[in-house]
This record gives sequence, structure tokens and C-alpha cells, in this order.
Amino acid sequence: MILILGTTFSMAQNRGGQGSFDPVKSAKKQTAELKKVLDLSNEQEPKVYEIVLKGANKIAELREEMQSGNGSREEMRANFTKLRKEQNKEMKKVLTDEQFKKYEKYLEERRSQRGRGHGRG
Repeated sequence: MILILGTTFSMAQNRGGQGSFDPVKSAKKQTAELKKVLDLSNEQEPKVYEIVLKGANKIAELREEMQSGNGSREEMRANFTKLRKEQNKEMKKVLTDEQFKKYEKYLEERRSQRGRGHGRG
């Protein structure tokens, strides 16, 4: 989940402009992608959306803090790590074991894409 959040954050930064990151739009897009990848049920989808939206809102807060000069990169990284752990814990409650394994694989793939210099692929 943090990878998703990190990717979302990176995409928001790349767009430029402080008002360009829309947590709701981002959460809807991420949830739609996760629905396909994980084959979410109608019951799971709104729960996943809430988890993703909560994270996107937190990213927006962290981004504002960073842009206003409050906090260092190390603090930001620590906050993202904490957020990722919290979200993974929440996702594990919503997903089946099989879905969670797919989710972890999905995150790993996203990490590797981001490592090649682009968050999408």
C-alpha cells in the first residue's frame, strides 16, 4: 500500500502545482486498479477505497508539510513507512490470504517499476 501511496505521491509531485493532487480522484483510480488486480468483491471494494482514500489524504498532508518546509526527507520517509505499515495491516483485514499475496506481489512490481525511473508501466 505504501508503494501505491509513494507512487501516488510521486505522480502528484511530477504534476507540479500545490493544488494538483486530488486524494479522492487518486483513491478512485487506485481502487479501480486494485479491483482488477485482486478481483475485489462488491463488499471489499468500498472498504479498500476507504483505506486508500485515508492514505491519499495523509499523503496530501505530508506533501503540504514538506512543501511548506516543515520536516526533513528522513521524517517524510519515516512517515511513509509508518503509513505503509498501517495500511498493510488494514488491507490484510479486508483481503483474503490469496488476495493479500497478490497485493504484495502487485506492490513489489510497482516498486520495481518506480526503481527504473517511472511509476507506471
